[in-house]
Amino acid sequence: MSNKSCLSRHLENVKIKTVGINDVNILIQIRDQKVNCMSIKIGIVTVSDRASRGEYEDLGGPAIREWLNEALSIEWQAVPIVVPDEQSQIEQTLKNLCDNEHCCLVVTTGGTGPAKRDVTPEATEAVADKIMDGFGELMRSVSLQFVPTAILSRQIAVIRGNSLIINLPGKPSAISDCLNAVFPAVPYCIDLIDGPFLEADPDVIKVFRPKQK
Repeated sequence: MSNKSCLSRHLENVKIKTVGINDVNILIQIRDQKVNCMSIKIGIVTVSDRASRGEYEDLGGPAIREWLNEALSIEWQAVPIVVPDEQSQIEQTLKNLCDNEHCCLVVTTGGTGPAKRDVTPEATEAVADKIMDGFGELMRSVSLQFVPTAILSRQIAVIRGNSLIINLPGKPSAISDCLNAVFPAVPYCIDLIDGPFLEADPDVIKVFRPKQK
């Protein structure tokens, strides 16, 4: 997608004032964040002690990337990172992806269960400006249709600045189930926090945006 077509999606903030019969003055309010399709970044964080030590193949991160490649119809850049189950490292990684890498979306996988080393939700909440309860509620509801142990998952979603952070399970099939459930609301959520305009292939996933009045 060209930058021009991407920019056109952001002209909702354009104000038109007629000065004369043939004189139209268009005032464009440009957001601080540059509207550039090539600048769309999505962080993919795998939280796993074994994967971070190279003892276990990371399956969750590639599964997220594959799903996003299929779903998104825009150009985007993945920022993949593997970190151990250490809350301080997870927090620092999330802060860096949101504040320095300017990822509009950060998706984590792993560390959401009840085990002592599972601290991804705690790290995510620690860096949050707002907690988006509906994401976790829907993901658990959907996962319960497949496994009764879904009630043990503690994944959450939060807003940090202009970024949306979503915790996902570690199992690739569960990742797909959860993304299929919540992603229709993700692009509009990012719109509301002044992020870039995300578009998806309707044959893969249908996103929802309220009709403009």
